Amino acid sequence: MFMDEPAFRRFAGWLFVLGLWFARPGDAMPTNVILFIGDGMGHNQVAAAGLYAHGASGTLSFEAFPNQAQVTTRSADAAITDSAAAATAMATGRKVDNGVISVASPGDGRELPTVLEQAAAAGKATGLVTTTDISHATPAAFAAHEPSRYNSAGIVQDYLQQTRPNVLFGGSQYLSESQAAAAGYAVVTDAAQLKALNAESATFVSGQFAAGNMAYEYDRTETAAEPHLSEMTAAALDILDNNPMGFFLMVEGGRIDRAAHDHDLARMIHETLEFSRAVQTALDWAAGSGPSDTLILVTADHETGGLDVLAGMGVGQYPDVAWSTAGHTGANVPIYGWGCNSEWIAGVMDNTAVYSVMTATPRVVPASGALTLASIGLLAVALLRGRRAI
Repeated sequence: MFMDEPAFRRFAGWLFVLGLWFARPGDAMPTNVILFIGDGMGHNQVAAAGLYAHGASGTLSFEAFPNQAQVTTRSADAAITDSAAAATAMATGRKVDNGVISVASPGDGRELPTVLEQAAAAGKATGLVTTTDISHATPAAFAAHEPSRYNSAGIVQDYLQQTRPNVLFGGSQYLSESQAAAAGYAVVTDAAQLKALNAESATFVSGQFAAGNMAYEYDRTETAAEPHLSEMTAAALDILDNNPMGFFLMVEGGRIDRAAHDHDLARMIHETLEFSRAVQTALDWAAGSGPSDTLILVTADHETGGLDVLAGMGVGQYPDVAWSTAGHTGANVPIYGWGCNSEWIAGVMDNTAVYSVMTATPRVVPASGALTLASIGLLAVALLRGRRAI
């Protein structure tokens, strides 16, 4: 038996209110946000690294985080995303077409405000750290606005003239030392200079550690000039935490992806393990900084390679695996949350929800079925309107 219209209206309203209640934001926007992105790092990339290093999956630093979920990754125009569209979704909360860097496309092409820009507008320090070229699609989406990810010169100009992150660490194929210096950045070019940097007085630092992408961990020697991702993370935190208003930092393990494209299991695993050490560095910093409202998120832009772990072979032995593609896949990727508002990490989330967690806006945060309830309420309202129209 169908409800009469007044009862139906009350039912729809209560469902909607209940959904919004469960989807309500946390008490406050986190003072510090540290977002780690493992480029191409799906569930099996994480498992393979744990099996190699510890003989068991579930053993990397971020896998102990109290809140974990899955993330859907499709872009506005494709079931399988690229890094530009996926990073833009996380940086802005908006879906865009593949290849687009934080502009409304589809749409009118306007610049989409990013979480980094919002942090800077609030007086916070900001930083980008990557093992790829600093103008690569993932960091670019947080501090640039370009219709094409391949406009590297435009991306660099956006950094230096518009968004001006305090920290720019990575490779520097399209960013010269003279450009950075002219824009007011102190320039460091190797691990020794980074270590010698006075982090207490540094405000704008460009770490230009390679002519393009940085070297794989697997290929490095003990005397390698390039800093490790964990060392770049530590230095960035030392610089950014001087700001009493807080900071936003994005750290990318960018070479996980390239190794997975090449089905290079050894290099992929060692990149993932160094990524895990970088996360541990941030955790140690947060523990040592005293009581604070810091949020640490660890996720991926997409999965690469269609990796399937078949069996572990023991500590220090590469697991038995299979690959299904040399490209990206549409598989869900993991997300791990620690600290302020990390309880919003639950269930299956869209990648645009990462933005909402970082900025403490509840519009797309799926807190334990909240969106389901709210959506049912909205559907009920729509059905009511439809009944009236009949």
